[in-house]
Amino acid sequence: MKILYGVPGEGMGHATRSKVVISHLLKTHDVRVVSSAHAFTFLKSAFPGRVIPIKGFHLAFKNAQVHRYKTAASILKNGPLNLIQNFEKYRALRKSFSPDLVISDFESFSFLFAHRHKIPLISIDNMQIINRCLLDIPIPKNEKVNFQIAKNIIKSKVPGCKRYFVSSFFNPVIKKDNTLLVPPILRDEIINAGIKHKNHILVYQTSQNQSNIVRILNKIPKETFLVYGFNKSASLKNVRLKPFSEDEFITDLASSKAIIANGGFSLISEAVFLHKPVCAVPLHNQFEQFLNAAYIEHAGYGRNFREFTTDGIRAFLYQLDDFTKSVKKYSQDGNKELFLHLDRFLQQ
Repeated sequence: MKILYGVPGEGMGHATRSKVVISHLLKTHDVRVVSSAHAFTFLKSAFPGRVIPIKGFHLAFKNAQVHRYKTAASILKNGPLNLIQNFEKYRALRKSFSPDLVISDFESFSFLFAHRHKIPLISIDNMQIINRCLLDIPIPKNEKVNFQIAKNIIKSKVPGCKRYFVSSFFNPVIKKDNTLLVPPILRDEIINAGIKHKNHILVYQTSQNQSNIVRILNKIPKETFLVYGFNKSASLKNVRLKPFSEDEFITDLASSKAIIANGGFSLISEAVFLHKPVCAVPLHNQFEQFLNAAYIEHAGYGRNFREFTTDGIRAFLYQLDDFTKSVKKYSQDGNKELFLHLDRFLQQ
């Protein structure tokens, strides 16, 4: 079967998990990938000759939150030219490949291609949980607008799929047809990482000021923090800044006693799989990050805080033993469940 796989360029979590699924599909199918920005570069390296560059859209950030108006302005400014360039890609792809099936990881080019050419479409992502499931957590007043915005965007992003495979580490009730919850998609490096429990806490933060985060962590001198996100090397009392290395990051994650991060789905899912309690500080105006963080707290796997503060981290550490016991109860058999259901669907 010929399969077109769409991966958004915004957020490397989409790219890393799509790489896992694409690698599985390539065992028995012919796959082409469309993507943009950093995700395109990453996937092109993984699948040379199979990845086609397209024009995507990008989120604008300010003060550790998504800036709605700047994001909208960027889309309006660049949208028309991007559509023209992507239309040329449509025509070339149809002539050179002509897929039998399209898979979208919350990506618009692949959806529009499937819709235009009346090709069956399926969705594999985590975002659809907001639209296709009943969320059983309280949504605070300050998140209600973000919830409605997110729900409306997700509802209109890839409608009409034959099947929605929704990856999640929590299990709300499904409210829409053709929807299946599956465990998070994990890299082989995470599945094969040996779980250890050393005395450090891994911190992944790109949305905070470096001097501010170091100052906050220095106020907890009895703990050792390994900080990724600023791509530099320095030792500042009990805080060690580390340049990014995938191998070192996975080693530090698998051997940590806890992690502190935003609300990104991929890292949180990896932490839960590795039985690491999570202190989550989701980016403002990104409801999906709030949702992941809220369910971490709801499941008893950690805490969800609106701001990165010393008091919040101390409160998280005070309950660390309880969180560790809870998250150790989580289990999944790698990616076997998703692959089983996906292969069955493709054989129909």
